[in-house]
Amino acid sequence: MKRYILLLSIIFAVLFSNAQSYKVIVNKSNSNVTLTTKEVSNFFLKKKTKWDTGEKVLPVDLNSRSTVRQSFSKEIIGKSTGAVKSYWQQYVFAGKGNPPIEKNNDAEVINYIKTHTGAIGYVSPQADISEVKELKITK
Repeated sequence: MKRYILLLSIIFAVLFSNAQSYKVIVNKSNSNVTLTTKEVSNFFLKKKTKWDTGEKVLPVDLNSRSTVRQSFSKEIIGKSTGAVKSYWQQYVFAGKGNPPIEKNNDAEVINYIKTHTGAIGYVSPQADISEVKELKITK
């Protein structure tokens, strides 16, 4: 019986740890279906500023207190939220531009994306994204 409980605990831990903690979303008019982690990271760090169509990319972040942002920063950008904020402080100080705009919650991110065709953002897994389009993210 102890082995059975231990096995179930391990299976649950593995399944839970692999659950995605965010959805990457774009405007419904965006023709992309899949992006790589690197492409998304480049958009959010403004290393790439245009979609393949030539339209300007408009990344939108959740506020820095968001646990969804913390997961997104770690998994997509490969840095903590604090390290990303430090990156942006240096970027702004060097006169290279400004960080992505920040929104306070999923609804604000979704509203921004549905009204800006070049926008890309992320929301919590339980957010209603029927008015926008979710992208598949590959390694």
